[in-house]
Amino acid sequence: MNIVNFTPVSALIGGLLIGLSVALFFILNGRMIGISGIASNFLVSKNNRVDNFLFLVGLILGPLIYSYITGKEINISISSSLNLLIIGGALVGFGTRLSSGCTSGHGISGISRFSLRSIIATITFMVVGILTVLITGIL
Repeated sequence: MNIVNFTPVSALIGGLLIGLSVALFFILNGRMIGISGIASNFLVSKNNRVDNFLFLVGLILGPLIYSYITGKEINISISSSLNLLIIGGALVGFGTRLSSGCTSGHGISGISRFSLRSIIATITFMVVGILTVLITGIL
Protein backbone atom coordinates (compact mmCIF):
# COMPACT_ATOMS: atom_id res chain seq x y z
CA MET A 1 0.00 0.00 0.00
CA ASN A 2 1.36 3.37 -0.99
CA ILE A 3 0.12 6.31 1.07
CA VAL A 4 0.66 9.36 -1.11
CA ASN A 5 -1.25 12.02 0.77
CA PHE A 6 -0.50 11.19 4.41
CA THR A 7 -1.25 14.45 6.23
CA PRO A 8 -1.76 13.75 9.93
CA VAL A 9 -1.56 17.38 11.07
CA SER A 10 -4.19 18.71 8.67
CA ALA A 11 -6.33 15.61 9.33
CA LEU A 12 -6.15 16.26 13.08
CA ILE A 13 -7.01 19.94 12.64
CA GLY A 14 -9.89 19.05 10.31
CA GLY A 15 -11.22 16.47 12.78
CA LEU A 16 -11.03 18.96 15.63
CA LEU A 17 -12.88 21.57 13.55
CA ILE A 18 -15.60 19.06 12.65
CA GLY A 19 -15.99 18.08 16.31
CA LEU A 20 -16.12 21.72 17.38
CA SER A 21 -18.73 22.56 14.75
CA VAL A 22 -20.90 19.60 15.79
CA ALA A 23 -20.71 20.66 19.44
CA LEU A 24 -21.44 24.31 18.61
CA PHE A 25 -24.36 23.38 16.36
CA PHE A 26 -25.87 21.30 19.18
CA ILE A 27 -25.27 23.96 21.83
CA LEU A 28 -26.64 26.80 19.69
CA ASN A 29 -29.53 24.93 18.02
CA GLY A 30 -30.33 22.04 20.35
CA ARG A 31 -30.22 19.66 17.38
CA MET A 32 -27.80 17.05 16.13
CA ILE A 33 -26.05 17.75 12.85
CA GLY A 34 -26.57 15.70 9.70
CA ILE A 35 -26.55 16.95 6.14
CA SER A 36 -29.50 14.89 4.89
CA GLY A 37 -31.67 15.96 7.82
CA ILE A 38 -30.77 19.62 7.40
CA ALA A 39 -31.39 19.52 3.63
CA SER A 40 -34.67 17.64 4.10
CA ASN A 41 -35.86 19.98 6.84
CA PHE A 42 -34.99 23.00 4.69
CA LEU A 43 -37.07 21.68 1.80
CA VAL A 44 -40.02 20.28 3.77
CA SER A 45 -40.27 21.88 7.22
CA LYS A 46 -41.03 25.46 8.13
CA ASN A 47 -39.07 25.16 11.40
CA ASN A 48 -35.48 26.42 11.51
CA ARG A 49 -35.63 27.27 7.81
CA VAL A 50 -33.14 30.17 8.07
CA ASP A 51 -30.66 28.10 10.13
CA ASN A 52 -30.87 25.22 7.66
CA PHE A 53 -30.46 27.57 4.70
CA LEU A 54 -27.41 29.25 6.23
CA PHE A 55 -25.86 25.87 6.99
CA LEU A 56 -26.34 24.71 3.39
CA VAL A 57 -24.97 27.99 2.01
CA GLY A 58 -21.96 27.58 4.31
CA LEU A 59 -21.28 24.15 2.81
CA ILE A 60 -21.02 25.76 -0.61
CA LEU A 61 -19.22 28.96 0.40
CA GLY A 62 -16.72 27.30 2.75
CA PRO A 63 -14.53 25.75 0.05
CA LEU A 64 -14.83 28.86 -2.12
CA ILE A 65 -13.67 31.10 0.72
CA TYR A 66 -10.83 28.68 1.50
CA SER A 67 -9.79 28.72 -2.16
CA TYR A 68 -9.87 32.52 -2.22
CA ILE A 69 -7.84 32.91 0.98
CA THR A 70 -5.20 30.28 0.16
CA GLY A 71 -5.07 30.90 -3.58
CA LYS A 72 -5.48 27.17 -4.23
CA GLU A 73 -7.74 26.33 -7.15
CA ILE A 74 -10.60 23.86 -6.67
CA ASN A 75 -10.52 21.30 -9.47
CA ILE A 76 -13.58 19.11 -9.89
CA SER A 77 -13.91 16.61 -12.69
CA ILE A 78 -16.89 14.35 -13.16
CA SER A 79 -16.00 11.23 -15.10
CA SER A 80 -19.35 9.42 -14.91
CA SER A 81 -22.37 9.88 -17.11
CA LEU A 82 -25.22 12.16 -16.06
CA ASN A 83 -27.61 9.19 -15.91
CA LEU A 84 -25.28 7.30 -13.58
CA LEU A 85 -24.98 10.36 -11.33
CA ILE A 86 -28.77 10.73 -11.16
CA ILE A 87 -29.24 7.03 -10.34
CA GLY A 88 -26.48 7.22 -7.70
CA GLY A 89 -28.02 10.33 -6.15
CA ALA A 90 -31.44 8.67 -6.00
CA LEU A 91 -29.92 5.58 -4.34
CA VAL A 92 -28.11 7.75 -1.79
CA GLY A 93 -31.36 9.61 -1.04
CA PHE A 94 -33.22 6.32 -0.63
CA GLY A 95 -30.46 4.97 1.60
CA THR A 96 -30.46 8.00 3.88
CA ARG A 97 -34.22 7.69 4.34
CA LEU A 98 -33.94 3.95 4.95
CA SER A 99 -31.20 4.38 7.56
CA SER A 100 -32.77 7.49 9.15
CA GLY A 101 -29.76 9.62 8.35
CA CYS A 102 -26.59 10.03 6.33
CA THR A 103 -22.94 9.30 7.00
CA SER A 104 -22.37 12.69 8.60
CA GLY A 105 -25.33 12.39 10.94
CA HIS A 106 -24.64 8.81 12.00
CA GLY A 107 -20.85 8.90 11.72
CA ILE A 108 -20.19 12.19 13.46
CA SER A 109 -23.17 13.00 15.66
CA GLY A 110 -24.52 9.51 16.31
CA ILE A 111 -21.29 7.76 17.20
CA SER A 112 -20.22 10.62 19.45
CA ARG A 113 -23.30 9.99 21.59
CA PHE A 114 -22.80 6.20 21.48
CA SER A 115 -25.99 5.51 19.50
CA LEU A 116 -26.08 1.79 18.67
CA ARG A 117 -28.20 2.52 15.57
CA SER A 118 -25.60 5.02 14.35
CA ILE A 119 -22.69 2.69 15.05
CA ILE A 120 -24.38 -0.10 13.06
CA ALA A 121 -25.32 2.30 10.25
CA THR A 122 -21.75 3.66 10.02
CA ILE A 123 -20.27 0.16 9.93
CA THR A 124 -22.76 -0.72 7.19
CA PHE A 125 -21.84 2.42 5.20
CA MET A 126 -18.15 1.58 5.46
CA VAL A 127 -18.53 -2.10 4.52
CA VAL A 128 -20.74 -1.31 1.52
CA GLY A 129 -18.32 1.44 0.43
CA ILE A 130 -15.34 -0.92 0.65
CA LEU A 131 -17.22 -3.64 -1.26
CA THR A 132 -18.25 -1.13 -3.93
CA VAL A 133 -14.63 -0.05 -4.43
CA LEU A 134 -13.48 -3.66 -4.58
CA ILE A 135 -16.20 -4.67 -7.05
CA THR A 136 -15.72 -1.66 -9.33
CA GLY A 137 -11.96 -2.24 -9.20
CA ILE A 138 -12.46 -5.79 -10.46
CA LEU A 139 -14.80 -4.75 -13.25
